[in-house]
Amino acid sequence: MSTASARAVALPRVALAGNPNTGKTSLFNRLTGANARVGNYPGVTVEREIGRWSLAVGPVEVMDVPGAYSLASRSAEEQVAMRALFGLDGDIRPSAVIVVVDATQLVRNLYFALQLIEAGVPMVIALNLMDVARAQGVAPDPDRISEVLGVPVVAVSANTGEGLAALATAVSSVLARPDLGRARAMWRYPSAVERDLTRLTPLVTSTEPLEAKALALWALLSIEPGDELLEVPANVRREVAAVRAAAEAAGRDLDSEIIGARYHWLDGLGLARPPGTEPTLTDRVDAWVLHPVFGLAFFLFIMGVLFQALFAWSDPFIGLIEAGFAWLGDATRGLVPPGLVADFLVDGMINGFGSVLVFLPQILMLFAMLGFLEDSGYMARVAYLVDRAMKAVGLHGRAFVPMLSGYACAVPAIMATRTLERRRDRLLTMMVVPLMSCSARLPIYTLIIASLFPVDGRFLWVFPVQGAMMVFMYVFSTFMALVAAGVLGRTLLRGPKVPLLLELPPYRLPRASSVFRQMWLRAKMFVTEAGTVILGCTVVLWFLLAFPRNGALEKDYDTLRAGASDEVVATLDAEEAGERLRQSYGGQLGQLIEPVIEPLGFDWKIGIGLVGAFAAREVFVSTMGVVYGIGSETNEESLPLRDRIRAERHADGTAIYTPLTGLSLMVFFALSAQCMSTLAVVKRESRSWRWPVFLFAYMTVLAWVASFAVYQGGMALGFG
Repeated sequence: MSTASARAVALPRVALAGNPNTGKTSLFNRLTGANARVGNYPGVTVEREIGRWSLAVGPVEVMDVPGAYSLASRSAEEQVAMRALFGLDGDIRPSAVIVVVDATQLVRNLYFALQLIEAGVPMVIALNLMDVARAQGVAPDPDRISEVLGVPVVAVSANTGEGLAALATAVSSVLARPDLGRARAMWRYPSAVERDLTRLTPLVTSTEPLEAKALALWALLSIEPGDELLEVPANVRREVAAVRAAAEAAGRDLDSEIIGARYHWLDGLGLARPPGTEPTLTDRVDAWVLHPVFGLAFFLFIMGVLFQALFAWSDPFIGLIEAGFAWLGDATRGLVPPGLVADFLVDGMINGFGSVLVFLPQILMLFAMLGFLEDSGYMARVAYLVDRAMKAVGLHGRAFVPMLSGYACAVPAIMATRTLERRRDRLLTMMVVPLMSCSARLPIYTLIIASLFPVDGRFLWVFPVQGAMMVFMYVFSTFMALVAAGVLGRTLLRGPKVPLLLELPPYRLPRASSVFRQMWLRAKMFVTEAGTVILGCTVVLWFLLAFPRNGALEKDYDTLRAGASDEVVATLDAEEAGERLRQSYGGQLGQLIEPVIEPLGFDWKIGIGLVGAFAAREVFVSTMGVVYGIGSETNEESLPLRDRIRAERHADGTAIYTPLTGLSLMVFFALSAQCMSTLAVVKRESRSWRWPVFLFAYMTVLAWVASFAVYQGGMALGFG
């Protein structure tokens, strides 16, 4: 270990903990500034931020713990807060905990603090959002709360910076004398619960009596059949099951007895908002935002803006990135002699790195808007509005936004699954997001529809057939995504149904610095981690399409070009590129897979397009342009390519491309996982190759079966 790393480990650690939406991350940013790093908690894939904070007693390490309403956990991901606060999994145990409490929601937030008091954790309570509480006339008295709980309590505001000096003084005092931050639990549980705890306490590992009792309480509230908890000793699980069975037989509700005892004590302190208080601005806004009709209309408007940002507003920036890398490629070709090195630098490295950075505008815009919606408090309302519909496919409301943003691009959509608490929900959403018709599929739909479906045709004698086909593809992909979620959620990713439990926080103005900081961290993470995988795959694909080199072919075409006009030279260049592609390893692979794709109505030339499209789906169009000798600069509006597609014939003179072939091809692209960027991001988010391999396999099989059914079914009905 380096000296710098040793110094970092030796620093005392202070954990920031509390309920979601209490301003905990904003306070973390205030305390640490830009001096923070992102990593993972030991043993899990949940990210954490750690920064440095200078105190009177010296520098300390500050860790932002994921927001949690309770230390009780009924899924593997919800254990993170408890494990971080208790220093489990070999991690450093915090020397002190700052419990961030929303001063406007005092009683509910203090419930979390009671559990830490039971565990004997040295703590300081930070009453955040005091400026908002004063404006609402519900500001609590920090001194009174400190006197009742027996731990230091400081009034702060992460928005304005109020109370940060007092918080630093309180934390310094607790670090110097931990007993100042410890208190005795003054609430009592029913005698039956105390007997249950006596049975469990000897079985849980602990060094202090208070901690043993806290762990026994955690076990009673967390361990149940079908939970996702890991590494729970078998004897503890058996004893909890026996205690719960005995309680149920006696007509007792253990959860209500334990949770009720804590809240009963809190309610007796008289800290709750006085009854009869006038509705707040949040209450009045929610009357419209959560309305079953007006709320849904407003939500659709917000999602329309989000769509527009990802689908259209980012396009100029994407164009600038593409133009910049095109210029860099041209400049490189001007400096490096023509040949293999120039091709590798331009087509492999420069274009490969460009294929990574081209996603940045969408990623930045997505996380800017998600950060704004999350910090404002609206994202919780979105989850509430769509929760009932999402339950039908085994997910809850929070999964809807990542699925929706998949219409623009699966890469940022998969990254957005981090807003889901449970690993099972994140994985299930990641497995179906790529089925949503992203913008990369649009050029393929446009080319096929414009080439093979009549512009003056009508569907049901009313709707233009081209427009109807485009709508059908988007409806079809959405339907298949929901079906896949329902199937996977009941089979491979089956898990207990967990109700959507969330707090509807008060509306507040997001802090720009916090939003921009998250944008920067996500973009940096994408480029440095997922981007390296994408770049590597691009280089491999370049190799497949560039080799083997045929010197004789080049000499033949050089002879034909000698003395020819510019127009003839351009035609010969395109023909040579097409012939090289046919002879490449990628072309050979396309011919190799022809027997597999022939039942779908595809020939080996389409097979080359499928191989090329693995880099990015939209590459299919330019790859087909090269295959047909038209040129790699082809786009979906290229009339020569459309004409060539219509003119392609089998050996017997029948058309290769028919409307049925086109529909089969669009169905295949709608369902297949031909996007290495998506697979790379799934690998990065799941921390395993297992899930991207499964994603590629199941989507490829699904695409083949659906395309086979479309083509062979259409042939049987006489539409060939």
